[in-house]
Amino acid sequence: MELTFLFAEFLGKPAWLWIAFLGVVGLILAFDLGVLHRKAHEIALRESILLSLFYIGLGLSYGGFVWWYLGPDSGMQYLTGYAVEKSLSMDNVFVIGVILSYFAIPRAFQHRILFWGILGVIVLRGIMIGLGAGLVAQFHWVLYLFAAFLIFTGIKMLLSAGGDDHYDVEGNAVLKFMRKRFHVTDRVDQDRFWLKLPSHKTGRLAWHATPLFLALVCVELADVIFAVDSIPAIFTITTDPFIVFTSNIFAILGLRAMFFMLSALVHRFEYLKYALSAVLVFIGSKIFIADVMGWEKFPPPVSLGVTFGLLFAGFAFSLWKTRRGETAAVPVVAPVPPAASGALPDSAT
Repeated sequence: MELTFLFAEFLGKPAWLWIAFLGVVGLILAFDLGVLHRKAHEIALRESILLSLFYIGLGLSYGGFVWWYLGPDSGMQYLTGYAVEKSLSMDNVFVIGVILSYFAIPRAFQHRILFWGILGVIVLRGIMIGLGAGLVAQFHWVLYLFAAFLIFTGIKMLLSAGGDDHYDVEGNAVLKFMRKRFHVTDRVDQDRFWLKLPSHKTGRLAWHATPLFLALVCVELADVIFAVDSIPAIFTITTDPFIVFTSNIFAILGLRAMFFMLSALVHRFEYLKYALSAVLVFIGSKIFIADVMGWEKFPPPVSLGVTFGLLFAGFAFSLWKTRRGETAAVPVVAPVPPAASGALPDSAT
């Protein structure tokens, strides 16, 4: 049997390297769902911390492989991208908390939403990265648009860091459309996404979307919004599609464990946004700085060092400033009456 296709190039790397990576991701997800979370249960703080460390270890280990196989520059680009994506995903954690709280999803069933949400995110990020890689390959000036957007985003984040950010679930246009066109119910039946119930209008049995499915849709939509920041960020670090995709996916894989950990500890990192805004401005600015200084690209060691330095300073300052104070954690679940959620019981709205 001919296996030459394994060595054919796909987006600048041999096909076997892509297949091997996707195989590793598949095994991790199968282990997560089939072994660690075979039965729905409430994930405690200790378990979430251990899982977070496990996923961070996997991400850094893969970075070691990239460093060994593709060289130090690629390794540093991967680690820089991984650190940026991991840090930016903390905003996702807050929004996920708001979504799950809005739909009053019990803690024991939250993992299933996040698991299937991650699968959807992997597909969506793959599509967006593929489109981005195609644009950058055809039109190099697109990088300057990405860089300018990051600088704007970083400044905007800095100016609003002390404000009261609020993610409006109720105003989500897709959610409104689903409530208008589909059967929905406020009933939560274990971890099921759909229930077959009598229609309020016809009395016939019909499939109704449960709050778990509506929450899943909102989580996917929220990631698309956050990808608008994270995808340009990683492309200004490296234009290698393999590095962009792998660092993105490994940062996302641990998002579920990070959510359960940060839902209890996020108040300790309330000053991290200042560091993240500085990172975005730096990443965006370095393309223009590189051109002014005549560099073909910004040196990976400098990029890695500045990124890690800013993030470390942000984490350390946050921990120091909140060492005594207590603030509210990210909402994990707060029961919401059906009237507030807008879902009509067992009906098509």
